[in-house]
Amino acid sequence: MATIERHVTKQLVALDAMTACREAAKMMSEKKIGSVAVREGGRIVGVVTERDLVDRVLAAGDSGAMPIGEAMRTDLPRLRLDSSEAECAELMRTHFTRHLLVEDKGHVVGIISMRDVIQLMLDDKQFLIEQLQTYIDGR
Repeated sequence: MATIERHVTKQLVALDAMTACREAAKMMSEKKIGSVAVREGGRIVGVVTERDLVDRVLAAGDSGAMPIGEAMRTDLPRLRLDSSEAECAELMRTHFTRHLLVEDKGHVVGIISMRDVIQLMLDDKQFLIEQLQTYIDGR
């Protein structure tokens, strides 16, 4: 089973925890991404997603001035770099999220999205199809 390592986005877009949600939303829109890492004291402490902005900011009646550190979920687990796509998909399913931070040796090294996991699964299926075709053809 393949690991998530080659599908992890290692160039994290991160903002300070005190950044207004409005600024995070603007950055997500400009970069066409669905989440931004939250940095506190130079360390990545979490992630704020589009869904967080809708559920915890807009639906709560905030104008977008709320700091992203207050809007982010604090209950999301982190994955190891050597986790499988099945482990990743299960965590996303059970925690109702489409983005997870990825760690290596206790440090955040990137983020993986549901889109990344789907691509990994499709790549694995395509490889299996090609291997079976080779076997069937007797090459």
